[in-house]
Order: sequence, then structure tokens, then C-alpha cells
Amino acid sequence: MNRIAAIVAGALVALMLLSSTLFIVDQRQFAAVYALGEIKEVVTEPGLKFKLPPPFQNVVLLDRRVQTLDSTESRPIFTAEKKSLVIDWLIKWRITEPRQFIRNNGADIRNIENRLTPVVQAAFNEEVTKRTVLAVLATEREKVMNDVRKRLADEAKQFGIEIVDVRIKRVDFASGITDSVYRRMQSERQRVAAESRSTGGAEGEKIKADADRQRDIIVAEADRDAQKIKGEGDAKASALYAEAFGRDPQFAQFYRSLEAYRASFAKKSDVMVVDPGSDFFKAMRGAGAAPAAAPARK
Repeated sequence: MNRIAAIVAGALVALMLLSSTLFIVDQRQFAAVYALGEIKEVVTEPGLKFKLPPPFQNVVLLDRRVQTLDSTESRPIFTAEKKSLVIDWLIKWRITEPRQFIRNNGADIRNIENRLTPVVQAAFNEEVTKRTVLAVLATEREKVMNDVRKRLADEAKQFGIEIVDVRIKRVDFASGITDSVYRRMQSERQRVAAESRSTGGAEGEKIKADADRQRDIIVAEADRDAQKIKGEGDAKASALYAEAFGRDPQFAQFYRSLEAYRASFAKKSDVMVVDPGSDFFKAMRGAGAAPAAAPARK
């Protein structure tokens, strides 16, 4: 039994020793093989790799993917007009020279980020101070990012990295002048609004006056046409009445009496004091027809 236990123990030790000589490199990583604190080899190809067991050799893995560094603090930058701007930026970078990277920064990515941040900020200072606010905000925004990237290219080689991209996330005025800028913008907008209201009021009065004039013309023309049509109708009616009354004078007299009654008794509250025997009620008494004329004597 002791012999079997010894064999098992020896096998375990051998297995542990063998496992300590193997390591796996992912396709997203670099592997730096150290021997007594010195880099002996950098493995860039993925797969299962061999090394000497510790403490003779150790392995440090580095992420070879693109990393992002954001601005950690917003420091004001003066433009060519002496205007203070605050710029939030980000850069994309990746490790290209693992040996150089480890020599300058160690294996911790946070070390390179702490060292790279002031370098990026200084590059933005150099580019922004040469330009106006309008250029930084709009006309040369893309050029600012490209120029900063070119400035960082040489610096990045010292760190063993490559700058993939530089982007401006936000550009704003410093807090000390933001309020004054907003007040100036507000005053300008109020002036434009007042001018627009004044112009609109004048245009409105002009349109109203023109509409009133057109209305008066239309009403006058309508009254004129109405009077003309009414006159023509009255003339035609008079002609028809004259023709009808000329044919039957007794009917004409009876019709006039009815019109007189209608005009006189238009309302129930009307009161009229008239002699019933007067000619006014002649049509009501059934004597609307005029007496026949006596035949002429020969």
C-alpha cells in the first residue's frame, strides 16, 4: 500500500510539474514569458505553449484588443479668441509592442492610462489654442481630432501602443462664462422675437386694411347690383300690374282694397277708429263692384 501511495503521489507531483510548464494563449492576448524578471519571449500566436516551471519562468498575459480611454477631468482650454472651452474626449488604443509596453508601463493597463491622459490633454491644448470657437465647434472639428491623433502617434510608440482613433465627445464653455453667453443669446432671441412681432403686426394691419377695402367694394357692388335688379323687377311688376289692371279695373280696385286691409291690420294689437259706412270697408260689405253706368239716352 505504501508503494502504491508513493506511486500516486509521484504521479500527482509529475502532473503538477507538467501543468506548470503549459499555458494557453488566447487569440485576444499576448503572452510575455519572464525568466528571473527578464522578458525572454513574447508569444503572439494563439494555442497551447510550453515554458519552464516556476520560479524559472513565469507568464504575463496582455490584452491585445482595442482599449478606450475617456477624459477623466474637464480642464478649460483657451481658444485663439481667449474663450475658455471644456472638451470631453476619448481615444481608442491597442498594444502593438508588448516588450516596449511592459518596459515602460508594466503589465497593468491602468499605468498606461494614467500616463497617457496628460499627454492627450496637452495635444488638445496645442490644437485648440490655434483655432477659434467656431472652428472647434463646427468648421474644423474633424481636423482637430485628426491633428491630435497625429501628435499622439510618436508619443504612443514610446509606450508600445498604437492610437487607433481620437474623438471629441462634447465641447462646452467653461462654467464661468456659460451664464453670460446664455444671457446674451436670450437677449438676442428676444430682440429677434420683438422685431418679428412688430413686422407681423404691421403686415397684419396691412392685410386687414386691404380686406376691409375689398369688403367695402364687394358690398357696394352688391348693393348696386341689388338696386339695379330690384328696379328692373319693380318696373316689370308695375308693367304687369298696369296690364292686369287695365284688363279688369274692378279687380284692380278690389285688389288695392285687400292690400290696404293687409297693411292696416298687420298686427292684432292695431286699433283703428273708422266709420263702418265709409268707402274703406266697401269691399268687405260686398260692394266691391262699381255700380253699372246708366245707359246713355239717345
